[in-house]
Amino acid sequence: MAWNESGNGKNPWDRGGGDGPPDLDRIVRDWQRRLGALLGGGGRGGGPRRGGSGGPAMAGLVGLLLLGWVATGFYRVNDAERGVVLRFGAYTETTQPGLRWHIPWPVESVEKVNVAQVTPFSQKTRMLTADENIVVVDMVVQFQRANPVDYLFNVRDPDGTLRDVSESAIREVVGKSKVDFVLREGRAEIALNTQKVIQEALDEYRTGIIVTKVNLVDANFPEQVEAAVQDAVKAREDKERLGFEAQSYANDILPKARGEAVRRLQDAEAYKARVIANAEGEAARFEQLLAEYRQAPEVTRERLYLETAEQVFANSAKVVIDTESSGNLLYLPIDQLLRRQQGSAPPPLGRAPGTGSASGSSGGGASGSATRSQREALRLRGTR
Repeated sequence: MAWNESGNGKNPWDRGGGDGPPDLDRIVRDWQRRLGALLGGGGRGGGPRRGGSGGPAMAGLVGLLLLGWVATGFYRVNDAERGVVLRFGAYTETTQPGLRWHIPWPVESVEKVNVAQVTPFSQKTRMLTADENIVVVDMVVQFQRANPVDYLFNVRDPDGTLRDVSESAIREVVGKSKVDFVLREGRAEIALNTQKVIQEALDEYRTGIIVTKVNLVDANFPEQVEAAVQDAVKAREDKERLGFEAQSYANDILPKARGEAVRRLQDAEAYKARVIANAEGEAARFEQLLAEYRQAPEVTRERLYLETAEQVFANSAKVVIDTESSGNLLYLPIDQLLRRQQGSAPPPLGRAPGTGSASGSSGGGASGSATRSQREALRLRGTR
């Protein structure tokens, strides 16, 4: 059964028993009367009161509201800031530090950007090197918002863009380097190259950001492979140490070997010169003997024989004595006396020490003739 059907007894528009809707005109007049009473411009019944002060009061209130609205346009820009004035969302001008004024909202608004503050942020990234090793790089990037207009309008999220560009740049630089270079001597160079790549990308995007410094805080292997990496590092250090020791040993032994080689070459050259000189001397001596032999063959032949016998007997410990004269000389240990006199002559082979060596009557003739021949050769040599 509907609300307005007969016999229901429930009419939603009935407030006191009537069947019609509420009087909207009466509600509007009631609100007008209340507003007029608040502003002092109306009395009962909603009509204007004669002789009232509604007009000036309304004008004063409007003036106060207008003055307050105008006052909201004043703003202050600090020394490190720049003010970017927007009119209906579009860029109008950039204001310098000091007390400034703009047309109040909703016509104009101001965005303040700190252009002197250096803002750092850290980033830790895991990446691959050129020799396919995994490293974890922790770096800190410091930047300034140098151009407030580009910073506010060219990129939707400039700070987020800077983070993405930094991660891409460090991956690019480390990906072109080997792990030893990243972990040791190449940190400063990697930081400079990363800063250069970041700044080039930011300038291309016109973000208004200047990267002032990139610090490579740490570069190491992941914790999962730390033990294996330490073993590899130790092996590399042992390799370098053994290389240095080998180089030190080479530096010590090579000069000695070179000196020994030079000495042996000099000895060989000296021996060569001595042998050549001896050979040339022998050849010259034989040429002289040849000339003498051609003049007196018999004498020269005997002379050569005597000189050879002299050389042979000079190296022998035997004593040859002419037995034509007798005496006790045969029983003296002449060989021992000669050896003591010489001091270093070896004992004769095949004989007992302490016994003299003399030739008897059977060998005395030959020995005596040899002695006489020596004396004759010496005489002939002296006469020549």
